[in-house]
Amino acid sequence: MRHLDAGSLCGGSHLIKAQPDCRAGKLCGRFPARNSFQGKALETDKDFMFQRILIVDDDDALRESLELILSAEGYRVLCAGCGEAALEILSESSVDVVLCDLRMPGLDGFDLIPQIGRQLPSVPIILMSAHGTEDLAVEAIQRGAYDYLAKPFQPAEIRLTLRKTHEREQLRRRSELLERDMTRSLGERAIVAASDGMIELLEMLERTAAYKSTVLVTGESGTGKEVIARAIHQQSPRRDQPFVAVNCGAIPENLLESELFGHAKGAFTGANRCHRGLFTEAHEGTLFLDEIAELPTSLQVKLLRAIQEEEIRPVGETKSRQVDVRVIAATARDLTREIAEGRFREDLFYRLNVVRLEVPPLRERREDIPLLVDHFLSRFRDTLGKNIRRVSDEALELLVAYAWPGNVRELENLVERAMILTDGDMIETNALPSVVECGSEPAGDGEADRDEDLGLKRARQTFEAQFIRKALARTGGNRTHAAKLLEISHRALLYKIKDYGIRD
Repeated sequence: MRHLDAGSLCGGSHLIKAQPDCRAGKLCGRFPARNSFQGKALETDKDFMFQRILIVDDDDALRESLELILSAEGYRVLCAGCGEAALEILSESSVDVVLCDLRMPGLDGFDLIPQIGRQLPSVPIILMSAHGTEDLAVEAIQRGAYDYLAKPFQPAEIRLTLRKTHEREQLRRRSELLERDMTRSLGERAIVAASDGMIELLEMLERTAAYKSTVLVTGESGTGKEVIARAIHQQSPRRDQPFVAVNCGAIPENLLESELFGHAKGAFTGANRCHRGLFTEAHEGTLFLDEIAELPTSLQVKLLRAIQEEEIRPVGETKSRQVDVRVIAATARDLTREIAEGRFREDLFYRLNVVRLEVPPLRERREDIPLLVDHFLSRFRDTLGKNIRRVSDEALELLVAYAWPGNVRELENLVERAMILTDGDMIETNALPSVVECGSEPAGDGEADRDEDLGLKRARQTFEAQFIRKALARTGGNRTHAAKLLEISHRALLYKIKDYGIRD
């Protein structure tokens, strides 16, 4: 190889670079800055910066040149002439980023990616190669590299790549810190939000949590209504008192009154002892009544009295008892329709509907899907014992396009299933159920339905290919600029160009 000086790493370079993954950036960038838990996360992270870089290359001249350039930028540089030496260095020292040649005697760059990942799971690896092709760039990223540089390259390009890598890592760390603080503030199940609808809901949650007013949480099944209820409790002055949850549709009607209000010993057959009831259990805390529309009309009157008078009368007793309970109710049904059809009392509805929080379905908050996927990956990583760090761009696009009839609960179950079926460190499309690949709910039994689904998929691919060709034509074949026009990552564009067989 030619000797490379610090002023120019062999001019006339070509850089194949993936845009940094900014899914975490949405989490900390779109959430209202006035939230206390976000401010704490950002303050904790503000001093983070890259300091130590490991260069792995069997070319002495390139190694020395890079060391000179990066040292002048203020980095502390460690060097290794082979993969084995790099692993030895990493066993004794930690680094913030690895610059690694792809083709080397012994362990090459592809061999090092999983071994470095086991020692330092969060360290980004940038591969370098003089034999750069688009397929090689895609393969490097698929195997877990953060970025790929084709030799020869200019010093400015390596500086830019490191800056982008640093920004991405900063966003990832901020996301982790923010999620930890959100969990501390909102309970064990943090609420992940980037969409306008969810952010508005959380703003309303914060404004009303401190008051005792009843809250009605509405939304489709699986949207996370109980998570919202727990977050209200965690943000309220009652956070140190009990949070008691009951599903009104899961308890037999003849036992529901006793379960809510309690009963005296001997009040009915089988009542061998006194029972306090859930209102008493939740005294000075919060009572969450899930599926409130399932409550029998005979009990709706007693619930209304309990909320208005702040007192209950256990079954079989003659005296009422004072209780201090904040009531949060939730339903997936349309209560106005239930009222019109005589199944729900209007006066109880108005008593419950003092504060209304409507949780949007997942199909209306698609911006949240990448963040939720990362959140569930992090949650299941330890419980499943799998070191799966991310989802491929192709798989993520399918997840974002899917209709999600089961909402967040369905997504959570799907991520857990995909992690179980994945052997590597990244979830690919083959780990997703076929219904997700179709981009909608399962088709009907008829052959026409299946043909229509396939036709829609082909139409979407044709539409995407046309737009990609237009973007490439407008930018003169510059794929980085084309990706920005299309509002997708550079990696996603590379995948699609390859899949659709598009030629510049």
